[in-house]
This record gives sequence, C-alpha cells and structure tokens, in this order.
Amino acid sequence: MGKASVFFLFLALLIFSACDEARVFDQYRSIPGGQWQRDSIVEFRFEAPDTLKNYNLFINLRNNSNYDFSNIYLITELNFPNGKVISDTLQYEMAAPSGEWLGTGFGDVKESKLWYKENVRFTEAGEYLVTVQQAMRRRDSITGIQNLDGITEVGFRIEDIKQQQ
Repeated sequence: MGKASVFFLFLALLIFSACDEARVFDQYRSIPGGQWQRDSIVEFRFEAPDTLKNYNLFINLRNNSNYDFSNIYLITELNFPNGKVISDTLQYEMAAPSGEWLGTGFGDVKESKLWYKENVRFTEAGEYLVTVQQAMRRRDSITGIQNLDGITEVGFRIEDIKQQQ
C-alpha cells in the first residue's frame, strides 16, 4: 500500500469516526439464516460507561424483504452487575401503512434504529447484560412464531446524550 493509499484510508477512518461521536457502544449479532428462532436470545455484554453521565439506548434491527410483518414485538432485559433486572415487552412499527419499510438503507436490507431507553444512568460499575428476544405471533394464535423470517441482524447501541445535541 502506497503512502497516498494509507493517507486516504486514515482520512476516511477519521471522517467516519468523527461523524459518530455519540457512539459509546455499538454491536450487532447475526441471525443465522435470517430466521430468528422464538427461543433464541441475543446477548450484548458491556462494561458500565461513565457512571455519572446519562445515555440513550437503542435496539437496531436489520431486516430484508422476507420479513412479513409491519411491526415487531421484542422482550428485552437489562441486567445490572448486582443482579437487578429490568424486563420490557416492546412493540415497534417496521413499515408504514403503505407497506414501505421505515428503516434506512439501499436495496433489500433496511436498518431500523429503535428507541429502547432514554436518559439512562449506569449507576453501578461492572458488567451489564442486555438480552433481546423476538415475541411475534400470528393474529388469532396463542403460540409464538417459531422461526421469524427476515431479521438478519440485531444490534444494541449506547449513545452519549451530550454528543447528540
């Protein structure tokens, strides 16, 4: 690699990182075969960021055209280092009434950045665990969908509130 190539690579990395100053934690987990099994729990482990600052938390989903629904139900848990657990059942819109995906992206794959928790302070030092599980079911059905097609990746993101403004 020549000096010019190294310079442009460094410049691109610098520009990319400067555009995302709010990011504190951002990870994705692939869903094997694009079929999210009902009992499959996606986990994200992270060390507590600054315990004196507040953060916004997001769940990110990537879906393709195999996703047959306009919304999604998720069960989440936020596990604190001392054993405290906060569980939530969440519902998000994935498509407009016209059928157009609400996420961003080109082509077949769309990414949705979904609000999870706002203005959160991690008051305990140590390792936290966030889990995400799909909780979809068909209308008039008691049992959940065993294999949810079309979700290709699940992500979790922490953003610094001050950097968002």
